[in-house]
Amino acid sequence: MPSSIRLVQFGLGPIGLGTARLVLSKAPALQLVGAIDVDPEKTGRDLAELFDLSESTGVVVSPDSDSVLREVRPDVVLHTTSSFLPNVAEQLERCLAAGANVVSSTEELAYPFARHPELTERLDHAAKAAGRVLLGTGVNPGFAMDTLALAATAPCAEVRAVHVERFVDAGKRRLPLQRKVGAGLSAAEFEAKAATGTFGHIGLVESLRILAAGLGWEVEAIKDRMEPVLAEDEVTTPFLTVQAGEVAGIHHRAEGIVGGKAVLTLDLKMYVGVEDARDAVLVDGDPPIDLVVRGGIFGDTATCALLVNMAPLVLEAKPGLRTMAEMPVPRAFGTAQSS
Repeated sequence: MPSSIRLVQFGLGPIGLGTARLVLSKAPALQLVGAIDVDPEKTGRDLAELFDLSESTGVVVSPDSDSVLREVRPDVVLHTTSSFLPNVAEQLERCLAAGANVVSSTEELAYPFARHPELTERLDHAAKAAGRVLLGTGVNPGFAMDTLALAATAPCAEVRAVHVERFVDAGKRRLPLQRKVGAGLSAAEFEAKAATGTFGHIGLVESLRILAAGLGWEVEAIKDRMEPVLAEDEVTTPFLTVQAGEVAGIHHRAEGIVGGKAVLTLDLKMYVGVEDARDAVLVDGDPPIDLVVRGGIFGDTATCALLVNMAPLVLEAKPGLRTMAEMPVPRAFGTAQSS
């Protein structure tokens, strides 16, 4: 591993900005050498202006990804532009062709083999041809409902079933996420958006498939259901107000059928006003495991951290399109401080 890892941030929405800021905080072990975004309000500006920093970072936002990648030659690109793989495939291929490893928050990339088999094969070929790693990760999918659950099974001599819960107060998260789960919509508006297939949490089925693949279980079928959660009382967040009877968010559940039984269940509740926020893993095994993260894992911070913390690990992984189930144990990078 190089003494200093050179990174480019591709995409400067809320998560991308958070990721870039985190990289800057970990200098000199991590070195941010470029930033890419097409937003005209950001291009041509030093990142210091976007972060309201007093000193220049020396990194100017550019809309020209090919130019940035060619000029700075990063070791890793941190990619945060879209949830849907077809929308970003060409971006990922350009990064790989430039000789960079890629860690992306694209939810469909976390386990793309079933949903986009032809595109997956193309990207895997591109990564192997370049001798680089392409990885999709984040807090969910990528950790809370898959990697954490896999780790919880480690001390088990036998595993019969795994149940994962994630209950998130969307009112404490960024506005785009509140919009993504439908906060403030009517029930009819929710159903219309849900019918598009591009609404709500993206990646629950991908998490289930990561979990199944990590356990070596052949899933016969997947049952996937998303329903609106309606507010019982008025709920106000820093960004919007949800009236009683309006949609507060989603309840999304996926089940993996093995041997005719639902042995993998993922239960996600993400809405404004969740009172018992938590992440939990219950393993029916020998011994049984009952793991609870009280208060839950705060998604915005955790997504940025997962992207950054996986950057050093992809440098040592086998080239190709990889999942979190194939990677070394994720861990924090560059955070120890001498007293």
